Amino acid sequence: MVQSRRRGGNYRCPRRAALPAAALLLFLLAAVALLYVSPPPVSDHPVLASSRRRRRSPHALLNSLGGGSMDESERREIFRVPTNASTVRDDLWGSKLASKFYGCSNSSSKFLDSKNTTQPDRYLMIVTSGGLNQQRTGIIDAVVAARILNATLVVPKLDQASFWKDSSNFSEIFDADWFISSLSKDVKIVKELPGIGGRHRAPHRMRVPRKCTERCYLNRVLPALLKKHVIRLTKFDYRLANRLQTDLQKLRCRVNYHALRFTAPIQEMGQKLTQRMRKRSKYFIALHLRFEPDMLAFSGCYYGGGEKERRELGALRKRWKGLHPNPEKGRRQGRCPLTPEEVGLMLRALGYSKDVHIYVASGEIYGGTRTLAPLKALFPNLHTKETISSKEELAPFSKYSSRMAALDFIVCDESDAFVANNNGNMAKILAGRRRYFGHKRTIRPNAKRLYPLFLNRANMSWDAFSSKVHMFQKGFMGDPKELRPGRGEFHENPSTCICERTDDKAKSRNDQVLDSGSDRGKAIGEPAVPNYTGEEVGESDDDEDAPAEKEVIDLEMDDEPLVGPDDPELEQILSD
Repeated sequence: MVQSRRRGGNYRCPRRAALPAAALLLFLLAAVALLYVSPPPVSDHPVLASSRRRRRSPHALLNSLGGGSMDESERREIFRVPTNASTVRDDLWGSKLASKFYGCSNSSSKFLDSKNTTQPDRYLMIVTSGGLNQQRTGIIDAVVAARILNATLVVPKLDQASFWKDSSNFSEIFDADWFISSLSKDVKIVKELPGIGGRHRAPHRMRVPRKCTERCYLNRVLPALLKKHVIRLTKFDYRLANRLQTDLQKLRCRVNYHALRFTAPIQEMGQKLTQRMRKRSKYFIALHLRFEPDMLAFSGCYYGGGEKERRELGALRKRWKGLHPNPEKGRRQGRCPLTPEEVGLMLRALGYSKDVHIYVASGEIYGGTRTLAPLKALFPNLHTKETISSKEELAPFSKYSSRMAALDFIVCDESDAFVANNNGNMAKILAGRRRYFGHKRTIRPNAKRLYPLFLNRANMSWDAFSSKVHMFQKGFMGDPKELRPGRGEFHENPSTCICERTDDKAKSRNDQVLDSGSDRGKAIGEPAVPNYTGEEVGESDDDEDAPAEKEVIDLEMDDEPLVGPDDPELEQILSD
């Protein structure tokens, strides 16, 4: 019995000693596992702030790319931008499908000559609003409005008192003679309002609602025009419906893409800038950066500049009393321009190599050379109109914001790839123009999808980052049929004016969408009124940038832009 107890004691003692060792081993394994699955640090901006973190071995680093703590040097090791593009793509400078589409804006045989439609003693005058490109939309729509009313159009008056403070008149920016002659069969246009018996006639001033349809013009403007004979429509921007019958849409295209030409001095200087870019590189990118202080202040977003940025942009934001920015929400919703560094990373990820030359179209860059430094590190060959021309060459234009914007417009239009860093008026008009003239490569950042990717880029390899950029940018590269016909602003997506070559026949992309029975190719004459089922009040749910407003008919309204606490300078700031 004693012997058995000894045996039992000798047998049980080793087991009691083994239990603590096993528990300790399990504890150590759990601790190591917890260390490797701990979540990565979160930054409030794509440019991660440098911080001291515990170094880990290369072996541990490679096995914890999905998370774990790492210092800045280790993050750079993961996210290393290659010196040149990792893969050479043949669609960087254009779509293979582009050759199947072409611009087609000729009117139908039922669209009568202006000699047969223009009624005597009916004159339409308009006053545009905003910067160069917002005014351009007003000019285009004014021609169509005159056609709807069967009136003679007086050459539009440009806004000279807006945010941009440019005193240029129409003939100092656009070729007025060409404008009149090229549209002579569509609308009768005169430079000045003729008097009666040598006396000047005072126009009857009024304003039409946003997105006013053909029916809207015939019901609201025509009666006043028949009575007063001369109507002046003020603050004329986005005052015409997005969807119209086909012949009127095609007229819009003839005005936009053929009749509106810049004056010879602007055109010649723009071509000089383009040629100088071509001498530097076979292909070049034009980037509309939109990183000016006012633009950033109004966006309400935070761009990683710390307390200094918050203080400076906060001071600018005080001019808009109703502005309540939510920086994080704005970035998540894709309403903020990308930073110059983010634009550069997107382009490199898409396959553009470091030696590509970039023309930067922009005003004053917030932060100057410091802000541009990360972009210049990614693309050393950055140029602006100031760097590729002399002060003497730019002197005739430099005091006029619209003329300077026109020079950028020409170079962006002629570029092999155009990148729009926001969806303002210049971006929309150029996107539509480039679609019309052959679907030239036009890149609009998918900011909503790219933002979280930029935030997390330090936790992934360059190849993984590049793959996601390619995926997120599908549908944002200016390819044919990217947008469904009728979607978006017509100036951005002129689908009625783009035809497709199919089986040696030209087929309009929009024939089945916008045309229906009696409206197809109908001539505009009185008392013809389109039979619309929608847009009766002139509204379009496709446009968020130009909200609808109530009808205003004000006999005493002046021509000054209406900017107040309830109407901040959004359209004027975003108009370029």
